[in-house]
Amino acid sequence: MIFYSLTIWDLALLVLRLCFVVPVVIHVLLTKRDVGASIGWIGVTVLMPLTGGILYLMFGINRVHRRARRMAGQHPWRSRTMSSQWRCDEKGAFAPLGSMVGKLTGRPLLGGNTIEPMHDGDTVYPRMLAAINAAERSVLLCSYIFRADSIGRQVCDALIAAHGRGVQVRVLVDGVGSGYFNCGVARILHRAGVPVGQFMHSMLPWRMPLINMRDHKKILVVDGLTGFMGGLNIGEENIAASHPTHPVSDTHFQIKGPVVHQLSEAFARDWAFTMGEELTADIFFPPQASCGETPGRIVTAGPDMDLEKIEYTMLQAFTMARHSIRLMTPYFLPDDRFLTELELASLRGIEVDIVVPAHSNHTLLDWARAANLPRFLDSGCRIWMARPPFNHSKLMVVDRHWSFVGSSNLDVRSLRLNFEINLETYDAALAGSLDAFIASHRHIRLTHHDLDRRPFVRKLRDAAARLMLPYL
Repeated sequence: MIFYSLTIWDLALLVLRLCFVVPVVIHVLLTKRDVGASIGWIGVTVLMPLTGGILYLMFGINRVHRRARRMAGQHPWRSRTMSSQWRCDEKGAFAPLGSMVGKLTGRPLLGGNTIEPMHDGDTVYPRMLAAINAAERSVLLCSYIFRADSIGRQVCDALIAAHGRGVQVRVLVDGVGSGYFNCGVARILHRAGVPVGQFMHSMLPWRMPLINMRDHKKILVVDGLTGFMGGLNIGEENIAASHPTHPVSDTHFQIKGPVVHQLSEAFARDWAFTMGEELTADIFFPPQASCGETPGRIVTAGPDMDLEKIEYTMLQAFTMARHSIRLMTPYFLPDDRFLTELELASLRGIEVDIVVPAHSNHTLLDWARAANLPRFLDSGCRIWMARPPFNHSKLMVVDRHWSFVGSSNLDVRSLRLNFEINLETYDAALAGSLDAFIASHRHIRLTHHDLDRRPFVRKLRDAAARLMLPYL
């Protein structure tokens, strides 16, 4: 029998390994809710203590959630978005949904709004530019992608001009989506003296500037009275008239009425988080008047105090459906919880239609999506492929009465890691219009036969891509 004795170097190496592994294991056990993620992080760190520990330090710790808890409480502008004057209660079949979302978000459902859908940058950008050029008091603009191309420079010029005539302008762009190493619009606006922030942008890895947790919101509020939100980024690819190489269609919304206060609040929270400035002046939250008949409410989500609130809203809406669920999304990679609720809705006789692009602008996502679709088809859901141009719209309609629109894609990253903003409305006319728009893009129905006839190599590739679902 051979006996091995530990040398001083063996003991030192063991202690060093434990110094990396033990803190990670303790932190994972105490903070992670997802069992799969917990097992993954512990396994990686045990097998590769140094590499695993560094990766966990950079990407595994939710510092946004920790900071949000420190900042929790009533912001100075919070009470302005809770005005009882325009509060309303949804009646009828969707009353339980309205009550649940109110408790979930802490925001009331507000009546007296006009919400107008607009399609593509050719229509939306002129409206946005006109609003900025007419601004008298304030402009709040947030965009995930804000390119320094021809349309981006037009928007920059309008913002600089507004700033020059005394308008209070605040611009927030994502620290990755709008250019991590070179953000042209931030440089242009900063040189002109316009207050501009880059969301979670830092060269320091422990401030997690790289992949996770991006601000995916698209918000424009002018004078606190007119709002724009939806899925549209700022870039030439969204203008069909410019004949871009890779054109993108999208849907955006112009909003007037009391719910604009909640839109301003969503911007103010991200601005305070990024820049440390509380937007408390009356010019950002002026008195609101009734502008229409549509009840609406903003729902925000992110890896902070709003964790998974958009997904919870969708899941509750699925349980409320009695006739139909229509979904339109550029990327469709939901988790098992989302998938199961849609399956159950279809199995109880609800018409479930899911419209996705035939080809998105992320090939890897298309591969993973293909491997994720058979379960939907098995339960009776109908999957439709929309022909080009690539449509980036994010729309959901239930029973042609309730609508949920905004920036959130239907994938794990968007629903759990990104900071997103959606708008729920209870309006049959608006829901009917969006339902018809979704139906108009049901070009090619996907069947089991389409998936089965893929070559073996493609099936293998797609299945491998699907393993990356939590990270796509």
